[in-house]
Amino acid sequence: MNEKCENSRVAGCSFSVHPMSDHFIKHILDSLKEVDTSKVWLHTDNVTTTIRGRMEQVFDVTKAILLTIAKSGVHVAFQGTYSIGCPGDSAGDVYMAETSERANEHFVHTIQQPIAAKFSLYPMGGGNYMDTIYQQIEHMKENGVNVSPAHYSTRLDGDTNLIFTGLENVFRETEQNGSSHTVMTVTVSANSPSTKENDA
Repeated sequence: MNEKCENSRVAGCSFSVHPMSDHFIKHILDSLKEVDTSKVWLHTDNVTTTIRGRMEQVFDVTKAILLTIAKSGVHVAFQGTYSIGCPGDSAGDVYMAETSERANEHFVHTIQQPIAAKFSLYPMGGGNYMDTIYQQIEHMKENGVNVSPAHYSTRLDGDTNLIFTGLENVFRETEQNGSSHTVMTVTVSANSPSTKENDA
């Protein structure tokens, strides 16, 4: 098998959402019904949901699923691993022909939902990425996102749409600046009953 990271530009995310509610199954299933996933390859098992396709569609779907659950007011946690350039990641190639128009942006952009998030970025295929990361973090600050250092990650506090735009920009710019395989981990908390000062 002779596969190289740079041969595949399929983006993907393996993620889990955890609504802190007795009706957590309903919240998850309802979100999957409400969110348009027609532009991504999707598979759900008893651990995670994995989606693949164009980068903008992957971020569109994950943000929309988080927001459709969070808008109910329930405390929800989201954990996702985004990847592009992974060797052998070809199952979603058919969706690369989709248009760049985001399937869910027409309704999620109106949802104002504050979140706390942490992300870590792992460029695993070379490239000049540190300046890119710093530039995109500065853009997030300029757009009203509170950015602070955390152990092994960077913390972001602010509106969901602004934060996900920033995360996508960091991910995209790192890939475009020469990283043939890029991974980003993201953890999000929405509607948490605890304050930032009390977060562990």
